[in-house]
This record gives sequence, structure tokens and C-alpha cells, in this order.
Amino acid sequence: MSTQGTIKRYTLIIQKVSGAFEPNFKEIQSFIEEQGFSISPRTLQRDIEQIRNEFGIDIIYNRSKNTYSLSKNSATETSDTLIRFLEILGTAEMLSEGIKSGKDILDFISFENQGNLKGIGYLGLLIAAIQNKRKVELTHYNYETNQKKQYKLNPYLLKEYQGRWYIIGQINNSEEFRTFGLDRLEDVKVKTETYKALKNFDAKTLFNNVVGLVYTETDTEEIVFTATPLQAKYLIALPLHHSQKLLKETTTESTFSLMLKPNFELRQKFLKLGEQVKVTKPKWFANEIKDVLKKALGNYK
Repeated sequence: MSTQGTIKRYTLIIQKVSGAFEPNFKEIQSFIEEQGFSISPRTLQRDIEQIRNEFGIDIIYNRSKNTYSLSKNSATETSDTLIRFLEILGTAEMLSEGIKSGKDILDFISFENQGNLKGIGYLGLLIAAIQNKRKVELTHYNYETNQKKQYKLNPYLLKEYQGRWYIIGQINNSEEFRTFGLDRLEDVKVKTETYKALKNFDAKTLFNNVVGLVYTETDTEEIVFTATPLQAKYLIALPLHHSQKLLKETTTESTFSLMLKPNFELRQKFLKLGEQVKVTKPKWFANEIKDVLKKALGNYK
């Protein structure tokens, strides 16, 4: 079985045991086989052990019920992140195998933007730096100043957003956290020098209550907005944020709420949806979006 097949099996196992329904061994095996994989009980047991050993995702066996479930310590967010990571690995493996076998696989694939792939070669290097608490030296190109600048970074987190990857960390031995797009990095070097990670600090919490990459110290607010019935279907299928809730639904519109810190990226998302949505709360944020739309309309006079 190829690496791609193994990764796909891992993904299916995690998906099956992540829900409220706790499956037994046979049900997990049947679920995997329904997806086109032939798997023996011995292989399935080995996969469950490998998921625990390699990724720290603990799948618990309940002897009294004869069922399997994801442990409480393996939070849903962790499993979702792992599934996404395994999907990336699986896609990369599929492309690699296709190219090696001489298939014209690239003739049948259209990437959204070639620029999205720039800098992803640094992913492995930066993951290792984060794991080993190693300082990183890099050169970053700034679009606003049109200049390159060197930084020394204590890396904490790799984040994907809209098809691009970013590294977040403390710069130049200060307490300031910065975000750098991998597509704008040059001369990335992992140093032998280590750094001491902040105690009781989880870099992911910086982005818990924001959309995108701009995290602020402002308060979390309730954002209320309405959407047309058609747009509401897309928003339900792909929420703007994990805090999104459907408050009310009528034949003419649906009302949603978000609990987060309004920022530039959230404003951009609403602007992209145009006349399909209307922000009603808070007023200051609704007025900010209105002002941007007025200025945009002025460009066409």
C-alpha cells in the first residue's frame, strides 16, 4: 500500500471515531472498505496504534461497550487539523506518484494561483525549527515599503490562510509577534541557537477570535448580519468563523451571528459578498463597511 493509501486510511479512521456515535471495530473496518480500501483487522489495529504513536491522537477502546472514540484530550480542533494535514500529505503523495509513474498528471490539474506554491519548500524546515525551539533567520519582502529586511525569529506557529502559508513568531528577541508570508521569504536559515518558549502560551489562541491573520488586543464582539436565502446556504456549508450561529431564518433572509474581534480580513469577507449580506451589529462596524462601499462606488462615477 502506498503512503497515500496509508494516509487516507488514517484520515478515515479519525473521521469515523470523531463523531457522537461510537463505532465498534467492525463498523470502522466496514466504513474504510466502503471507501474502496481492503483492510484486515490486523492492519486496522496497527493503524490505530500508529495514529496514537505518530500523531498523539488517542483513540480509546471502551471494553464495556466494545466501541472506539476519540479521547477528550484529543480535541475536535486537533483532529480536524490533523485531518487537514493528512489531506495535504496525501495530495502531495498522489502527485508525486503520478509524476514518477510517467502519467501526464499535471495536464489535468489547474492550480488556483501559481504564487500560492511559492515558499512552501520552507514548511519542513520551519516545522522542525518550531519542534526543536530553534531560532530562525530570514529575509522578508514588504509590499508596502517595497524593501527587504532581515529578522531573527522565535517561531511558534505555521498557519494556512486562503491557500497561503504563514509563520508566526517573536521577532528580534522582543515580545512582539509578527506574521510573515512564506511566499515573501528568502534566505531562511535554522540556527543551532535555541529559544525558551513562553510558559503556558498557545500561539493558536492568538487567532481564536479573529478571521485571518490580523490579531488585535481589542474586545470580542457579537457581529450580527443577514444574508439572502441562497447565500445563507453557502454560509451554512462554509462558515465565516467557527463561532458562527444561525439565529433566524425566513423566506426572505437568514440572520447569523459571530463572536470575534472585527478586523481587516473580516471586513474584506463581507465586502466580497457584496449585496448578498448586510451587517447590522455593531453599528460602528456596519458604518465602516458602508463607508468603504461608498468610496468604491465613487470610483465608478
